[in-house]
Amino acid sequence: MVSWMLWRKDVECTKDKQSSVYHSDLFSMVGTLFLWMFWPSFNSAIAGHGDGQHRAAINTYCSLAASVLTAVMISSLLNKKGKLDMVHIQNSTLAGGVVAGTAAEMMLTPYGSLIIGFCVGIISVLGFVYATPFLASKLKLHDTCGIFNLHFLPGLLGSIVGAITAAAATEGVYTKEGLNANFGFEGHEARIPTTQGGYQAAGMCVALAFGLGGGTLVGLFLRLPIWGDPADENCFEDDVYWEVPGDEEIGPYHLEERNHTDAKH
Repeated sequence: MVSWMLWRKDVECTKDKQSSVYHSDLFSMVGTLFLWMFWPSFNSAIAGHGDGQHRAAINTYCSLAASVLTAVMISSLLNKKGKLDMVHIQNSTLAGGVVAGTAAEMMLTPYGSLIIGFCVGIISVLGFVYATPFLASKLKLHDTCGIFNLHFLPGLLGSIVGAITAAAATEGVYTKEGLNANFGFEGHEARIPTTQGGYQAAGMCVALAFGLGGGTLVGLFLRLPIWGDPADENCFEDDVYWEVPGDEEIGPYHLEERNHTDAKH
């Protein structure tokens, strides 16, 4: 919603400056690797100590592993030359951790985690290839960070998976103590798993409402004419806000690299 509220009609004139450079992408992969390794701890941090945390970590790792495989596969499949897109590898490989978030502590089982990770890896890459250009051209929603494809779509699917998994819980699988520990049934004897599944679905709707409402309010706030926004043609110019090295400060290595690039063109 914030991105939609802040859309500028002339921002397309500088779209050629939105792309990253190769060495920046390589450094960004360090962040992706750290997130991939520690995402199971994100999902298991608030889970019940013991079995709940173990399940959350295992389910998340399985989902992440499956999303990596499908993200790489679909990225190569959709490229005309069969090459990998760094944006897909940086983002869609993490979609498995997002989709497992809601149901990680539940009896999702390893094969269930692999299935949702497999599906979300495909969905995320397809979002980057098809949904992002559509949102920009038709809905005037400029998603510079891939939030729609890495967080919204996997998060929405994860919420649906969480609601279904909660509604399908049985005492034979969890035991009575397990149901109480996972869903907080203790003190709420009248609540049954199907009711809990409804609460999970209601929580998804509440989250969507907060996102839409909060994004609208923040967007309106940022549109106030008090922030000294740059002109449309300068939206992707770093030197508007940052100190950047000038031509006279370029070292021999960068100068040689630039000359080599110019020679190729």
